[in-house]
Amino acid sequence: MRAQFVLSEIGVGLRRNLTMTFAVVISVALSLALFGGALLMREQVSTMKDYWYDKVNVSIFLCNKTDAATAPKCAKGAVTAQQKEQIEADLRKMDIVEDVHHESADEAFKHYKEQYNDTAIASVITPDQMQESFRVKLKDPEKYKVVATAFAGRDGVESVQDQRGILQNLFDLMNGMNIAALCVMGLMLVIALMLIVNTVRVSAFSRRRETGIMRLVGASSFYIQMPFIMEAAFAGLLGGGVACVLLLVGRYFLIDHGIALAEKMQLVQFIGWDAVLAMLPLMLAISLLMPAVAAFVALRKYLKV
Repeated sequence: MRAQFVLSEIGVGLRRNLTMTFAVVISVALSLALFGGALLMREQVSTMKDYWYDKVNVSIFLCNKTDAATAPKCAKGAVTAQQKEQIEADLRKMDIVEDVHHESADEAFKHYKEQYNDTAIASVITPDQMQESFRVKLKDPEKYKVVATAFAGRDGVESVQDQRGILQNLFDLMNGMNIAALCVMGLMLVIALMLIVNTVRVSAFSRRRETGIMRLVGASSFYIQMPFIMEAAFAGLLGGGVACVLLLVGRYFLIDHGIALAEKMQLVQFIGWDAVLAMLPLMLAISLLMPAVAAFVALRKYLKV
């Protein structure tokens, strides 16, 4: 009987405040969709870093005859065979180095032609203008500075470059988008909480006579508050369900179909469905608990009779 009464009161409350309930559902859905999207974006950046940082190398570019005339660091002339042997030997002695590959000027020229054969400058570049280099794979890519400190400025070395820098601008952009999404999510969350509190207030005010009678006949505060709390929790859960659908549809159309980023950007390792599905229980739990707690706090004042 008590359960039937509580459920009937929930239905009455939702019907009386249908417009505000709809606003609560939409605001909770948008805020949680942004929240889930921001968390997935952060995981995407982390996945891309793990994938690419494991593949990029530290490049030690050696001086050639052209550099000897134009680059201050190569003022002593092109790298000698002895210097190359010493650099490679020192690299292989380092504990942080996993592998060392020497790329000759001819190999560098071949790779350059493969990548830029259609450009105008490719026709005027000659093999003797290309730099020899050592491609160094580190066990821990974060320790690039150890190699840079050891070899930058050394005789025969023109520069030491960390290829992670090429990707860092992309990661910075994605992190910036992630922060922006979190800020918008925070704003939407505040709006959702305000709507929930106002909806509870209106519902409590419209039924103040019934709650007053229940208080007089000895009903407990928790029993009186329960219908209002469950109304807010139900509306929030609906919003959470919509947010989950938005997240699933977004993953489907952005990556697998529609825009199909997975096909257009095959070098990028996108997060899988398992990451998206793992996010859904958290979003549903927040959508249920957040409105319930907000309603409970609001009711402590507005159900006093």
